[in-house]
Amino acid sequence: MNQKIRGVGLAGMMGLVLSACSTLDVGQPPALSGNAIWAILPMANYTETPDAGDRVVSMAESILHQKGGMDIKRYPVKEEKGAFVLGNNAKLQQAALDWASQNKIQYALTGSVQEWRYKTGVDGEPAVSVTFNLIDMTNGRVVWSATGSRSGWSRSSVGAVGQTLIDQLLVPLESTR
Repeated sequence: MNQKIRGVGLAGMMGLVLSACSTLDVGQPPALSGNAIWAILPMANYTETPDAGDRVVSMAESILHQKGGMDIKRYPVKEEKGAFVLGNNAKLQQAALDWASQNKIQYALTGSVQEWRYKTGVDGEPAVSVTFNLIDMTNGRVVWSATGSRSGWSRSSVGAVGQTLIDQLLVPLESTR
């Protein structure tokens, strides 16, 4: 009996430790049209990691396609890549919104990356922070948003930590189709 109590206590403690590695604020699933056309727009990159926004876009697109069954169009980024590094994104963001409007996109997923790196120090844990906004292009309003941060252990990759975080943030959108 004493062994059982220790096991339950240890499992509870491990759950507490693991939950301390992430913070999530996710909106309730919005009521969306089931046959709407979706697009994923560029993500602002507020990090010093090149192409962090592109990585988030790629992962989010794949997750929504696999788990939500969505056919998502992607904004065709041209030679404007440098315009979206360290938050200098106003021109590209407006161009992407204009593209979505012109292509009759109903829902556009966009957002930003605040952190995509390995922390400095002995362990060098990966750390990721991402924000998503879903815009209803018929009226320009944000109908859903989510933000989260997650860190991993020293043997984890920043990509694996990012994928887990992005998957957790997008769960409400996966069930809207």
